Amino acid sequence: MSVASPALNFGPMTEVFQFLMEIDKLKSVQRRTKVLGTQRQENSAEHSWHFAVAAMSLAPFAGKDVDIQKVIRMALLHDIVEIDAGDVLVYDLAAREAVHAKEVEAANRLFGMLPAPLSQQFRDLWNEYEAGETPEARFALLIDRILPVVMNLNNQGQSWVENNIRLEQVLSRNAFISEINPLLWEHLLVHLNHAHEQGWLK
Repeated sequence: MSVASPALNFGPMTEVFQFLMEIDKLKSVQRRTKVLGTQRQENSAEHSWHFAVAAMSLAPFAGKDVDIQKVIRMALLHDIVEIDAGDVLVYDLAAREAVHAKEVEAANRLFGMLPAPLSQQFRDLWNEYEAGETPEARFALLIDRILPVVMNLNNQGQSWVENNIRLEQVLSRNAFISEINPLLWEHLLVHLNHAHEQGWLK
């Protein structure tokens, strides 16, 4: 854990720069998936960038009711709480439930570093993403879930194999994609069944 540095004075922007230095810690939060073609684990900051670019790139498939700029903002903020709570495997349902309170505390602390009204704006975006009820939040969740799946499909199932993940787990946790984008789900099923045949999924 890094030692906090004294705050540099940037006048009315001081709190913003303190927040920006604090969220630099997201670069040190390691995820289960390795960067393609390497033996290095992806970090959560890299994932957030990948998510944001994916939102921009998949915008034509989002539907007219989705504000893609809001999805991009959600992408950049959604995992900031992992600075305090850490990354939890999406298929470990007990751990996901157990970490929720810690994530809420992290959101309070981290977004609370910002001045009003920015603090509330960031927190509202994070809350909206977590609730998963608006068109933007649902499309954001689709991208957040599909990226590691597609990375595994391009990486011989690396994190699936290392964590003994079963086909039915991937299908169950990602089935909501079929409601948001049936065509994407149809293609994904073909690839997941192939991954199972290859032994990448149990």
